Amino acid sequence: MTTIRQRRVGKGTEAAEDQPSEETNVKPDGKIPPGPPGGKLWNILSITVGGIVAISLGLLTSVYVATLHENDLWFSNIKEVEREISFRTECGLYYSYYKQMVQATSIQQGLHGLVYDNKTESVRTINILERMNVYQEVFLSILYRILPIQQYLEPVYFYIYTLFGLQAVYVIALYVTSWLLSGTWLSGLLAACWYITNRVDTTRVEFTIPLRENWALPFFAVQIAAITYLLRTHLQPAQERLTLMAIFIATFLFSLTWQFNQFMMLIQALALFILDCLDMLPTAKVTWLYIIQISGLLLVCVLQFFNSMILGSLLISFNVSVLIARTIQKNLKKGGFLNRLGKLILHVLLVLCLTLLINKFIKKILNLESDEHIFKFLKAKFGFGATRDFDANLYLCEEAFGLLPLNTFSRLSSTLLFYVYGFVLFLLTVAAVIVAFRNLSGSNQVQLREKVEEYTVTLKPDAAYSLVHTVLFGCLALSTMRMKYLWTSHMCVFASFGLCSAEVWKLLLKCLHLYTSQRAQVIKYSVPIITLLYISFKFWPGIMDELSELREFYDPDTVELMNWIKANTPSTAVFAGSMQLLAGVKLCTGRTLTNHPHYEDKNLRERTKQIYQIYAKRSPSDVSGILRSFGTDYVILEDSICYERRHSRGCRLRDLLDVANGHIMDGLGENEPDLKPSPYPRFCEEIKKNLPSYTVHFTRVFQNKTFHVYKLAKHK
Repeated sequence: MTTIRQRRVGKGTEAAEDQPSEETNVKPDGKIPPGPPGGKLWNILSITVGGIVAISLGLLTSVYVATLHENDLWFSNIKEVEREISFRTECGLYYSYYKQMVQATSIQQGLHGLVYDNKTESVRTINILERMNVYQEVFLSILYRILPIQQYLEPVYFYIYTLFGLQAVYVIALYVTSWLLSGTWLSGLLAACWYITNRVDTTRVEFTIPLRENWALPFFAVQIAAITYLLRTHLQPAQERLTLMAIFIATFLFSLTWQFNQFMMLIQALALFILDCLDMLPTAKVTWLYIIQISGLLLVCVLQFFNSMILGSLLISFNVSVLIARTIQKNLKKGGFLNRLGKLILHVLLVLCLTLLINKFIKKILNLESDEHIFKFLKAKFGFGATRDFDANLYLCEEAFGLLPLNTFSRLSSTLLFYVYGFVLFLLTVAAVIVAFRNLSGSNQVQLREKVEEYTVTLKPDAAYSLVHTVLFGCLALSTMRMKYLWTSHMCVFASFGLCSAEVWKLLLKCLHLYTSQRAQVIKYSVPIITLLYISFKFWPGIMDELSELREFYDPDTVELMNWIKANTPSTAVFAGSMQLLAGVKLCTGRTLTNHPHYEDKNLRERTKQIYQIYAKRSPSDVSGILRSFGTDYVILEDSICYERRHSRGCRLRDLLDVANGHIMDGLGENEPDLKPSPYPRFCEEIKKNLPSYTVHFTRVFQNKTFHVYKLAKHK
């Protein structure tokens, strides 16, 4: 098991707003009056200073996470096999394709090896570019080969520095989004500081470098920044076209780099749909965003050799349904409150029915079952019946797919982020409800707006989108801890925008009957500055201590195993074992695998369940037959799985297998009444006794404190 041990000794000024402070929530007719010449110069200076601060903070964040990674592992000093083992679970699998491309005799041979891969899944040839989102590894490996840097930079450093560099892009995008929303770069500065001081809950890039989300989230942040700019109300046609192009490129790159892109963009599409129905966004711009999502996903589908999981995604079905339903219901936004409410309910039902019908039809035509495990997991997670499905329970028992722990909020509160976020969320939610009711009532005509201008609550389109975005992704994070990084990063943006927004303070002060323009401006700048000073004084010493703490990678058992495999087994040998370990076996040794952690394939899920019978109560002949059917030469057993204590009873891997096989679980506790005792002992325990019934099929060839490797007897 991989551990980290203690390393042994010896070895500014404020800028003016660059956007109008008063805008209505939907398509105002007035144009922005030109400002005085001095104001234009001040805006240029503000943008210059703000841009320099943004780039500086992005680079500092990149250096910060790179330093943490080096300090935790002593990455520059450990051996290559130790570096590769540090890429845990699926991270190692993805990095192995980068390594494969770099070591190939030519780019063409490397690509051929990916398209016709027979080492990732034994007795099968699969197309890696179709199955997995690894185009970033392909691009990076080609870039490394053609650039004159091989003598100065090892391939692994080129890879990890690229990921750390993307963190700079991520922070800059968050900074710009907050700046656009509030009109001051002070908001961006606060967002970036919150992102850094809440690093534990905003990113995990320093210890899961090749994870798909670390590639994708920076592009998602860029897309959100571009959408925020698009939703401003005074764009020229050329600006709008360039912004739409930026959104398309960011959407495409986000979709290309993460297999869960379709689910994240579905939530985004739901946010757009809600706001469009409530007349809080310009319909034309929303339509463009729907089209961009569909076209970006379809382009990725083409690059992934028409991956059927993409074609059968709910996102495509939903967006197409919305566009069809809008064509059918042309007068959706006309009439009084009850009339519009009735039309809106019918519209929602029509979109929902069309989405389900179109999605069902596509999946039926394509015979698509790749994502069925996700829906089984969701069904069981939200209480729609218990399940004995092995794949669904495997997700349910993982902490990362459980509810967001409560201690997350205490950490976020220690930096004041959660308190500010809750305050801004409450104010803007109240404003959104008022604006939505006014829109549905048809009471937002120009003459009525002018009549009650002093008392009318407004919400700009970009702020409205940010509000619904954070609410929906907040719900996702609360239900699934792994997805919290999509929420917490935007939480930094949303909270900093609210704290630096003249509109938010104006709304609050008017409610308290304390509003004056000067008072709102003073609060708008003084409160964020005080917050920044508090964060700096409280967390700067901790950050310095963290950067000075030195540790060292330490996993001698896994290193010994990988070295033994490379030295004592043929290069064509096929290995069976846990998904997580086998990803490291492929990366470190290049041997063929029976299964791996990329779980988005039905055949692989069934294969993995069969391979995992090595931890179930099965006879040696049964296990031998299963392993032989996948061409296995060696099987690796792990004590940490066989005698697992990390999970409670009912969630240990052996318990999931017992229940799926209809057997009673080990240990004290209740069992379902229809479960029966197995006629055989647990395979991973009994094989170690070297009984004749086991030695006829398996011979132990390697053993240490953690791993036991058995060679299958040759079939007579």
